[in-house]
Amino acid sequence: MRSLILFLFLSVFSCHYLCAHTKPKYELRAVWIATVGNIDWPSNDTKLDALAQQQEFINLLNLLQSAGMNAVIVQVRPASDAFYESSYETWSRYVTGKEGQAPNPYYDPTKFMIDECHKRGMEFHAWFNPYRALIDARKNTHAFNHPTYTHPEWFVNYGGKKYFDPGVPAVRKYVQDVVCEVVSKYDIDAVHFDDYFYPYKIGSLEFPDNKSYIQNGDGMLTKADWRRKNVNLFIEEISKKIKAIKPTVKFGISPFGIWRNASCDKDGSNTRGCQNYDDLYADVLLWQRSGWIDYLMPQLYWERGHKSADFSTLLQWWSNHSYGKGMYIGQGLYQMGVNANPAWRNSAEIPEQINDIRNTKNINGYSLYSANGFYKNKYGIVQTLQYNTNTSLAIVPPMKWLDNIAPAKPSYKKIKTASGVDALELKHNSADANCFVIYQFAKNEKIDIANAEKIEKITGENIYLLKNNWRDYKYVIASLDKIHNESEFVLIE
Repeated sequence: MRSLILFLFLSVFSCHYLCAHTKPKYELRAVWIATVGNIDWPSNDTKLDALAQQQEFINLLNLLQSAGMNAVIVQVRPASDAFYESSYETWSRYVTGKEGQAPNPYYDPTKFMIDECHKRGMEFHAWFNPYRALIDARKNTHAFNHPTYTHPEWFVNYGGKKYFDPGVPAVRKYVQDVVCEVVSKYDIDAVHFDDYFYPYKIGSLEFPDNKSYIQNGDGMLTKADWRRKNVNLFIEEISKKIKAIKPTVKFGISPFGIWRNASCDKDGSNTRGCQNYDDLYADVLLWQRSGWIDYLMPQLYWERGHKSADFSTLLQWWSNHSYGKGMYIGQGLYQMGVNANPAWRNSAEIPEQINDIRNTKNINGYSLYSANGFYKNKYGIVQTLQYNTNTSLAIVPPMKWLDNIAPAKPSYKKIKTASGVDALELKHNSADANCFVIYQFAKNEKIDIANAEKIEKITGENIYLLKNNWRDYKYVIASLDKIHNESEFVLIE
């Protein structure tokens, strides 16, 4: 009897362990790349010329890809400036060290980054800060044609920084135009906003928007409700504009990790901290519930067991509020080796959080803040991700509400490269297909493309170099479209 009980226990434990560590075929594995202050890239705005910047970004993508990541969220507009040639705003000083100065030799950083990502089968989410205008309002380094000069009535100073006033209707249109220019010009996969709407409160210091409240408020709303209305209008309008330009471009928001505390709202989380709804005037659940956005990525930068904002508590709370749209979790990689809490003094916290994410319904991936954590590689986190957490590749989850039609299956031709290497020349047979997924199976193995461990490569390139012993395996290929709908596969014979 004891042996039977032990056998049953071990069976249940083994099943739980295998289920808990099964690698999903569909999972967003993203990394934020912050450009403000040269946090992540480029590492220096004055000592790196254009070619060095490009090489640095290539090296970064190679590092991220080695750890199994499949998307980047790049800050292309850190503070009302641009990492691209804009009709509205000046070149960012974080590119060249001088506001308004283009890279030398000239190149388009945003196009370059998108192309490098897509070659690797990685998504590029263009990250905008909607309302931040100047990091230091006392040192206005913007060029003379910047809106802080041409439209001073749009801005307010708060806590030493200069912000667009969300209560000014012209501001709403201007920022939407800035974003839509990028959607029109570039092959981005998503528009991404972070947690900065109305700024975080600074003690009892009031955000100075009385003038716009008097001019633009309808007299029926409290200032708090009016502020939320301003942001709601902005999100609803820009959502429609993005989809009118390119219906398959996703729109995502990465809010602060607490919507509301249960002490303020019966539907809130069992937490104590800053609140999106009350402090940042961002009613993010309304946006998700209304279908204005395609994904939420709440920033749960705390550890499991945190006394005021427990990661596990919030993970479950957000799982219950996905409303059938994308839900991913933002994780605080930057905490490793910096936060004195023991949870952040080893390599286990982030991977174990990822494991919890994989075992929570409605959550389909994660993003790590930020890329600098991969450079620092505290406690060997890169190797942990590479050899343990992300040992198989993953496809970004499809968003069927945007497009649920799979592309036609691809075709191929066997070729030899100029150096005599056996290769496949791959071809999409649908206009909307942009990526190939290649599976590898043993000769006598049943083909099962649901098994993520069989994914050999995800690539945007059309030449695939075969291994020397490729005849010992079976290969199948499929096409993916922009939404990652997968075609029927083709067997390589």
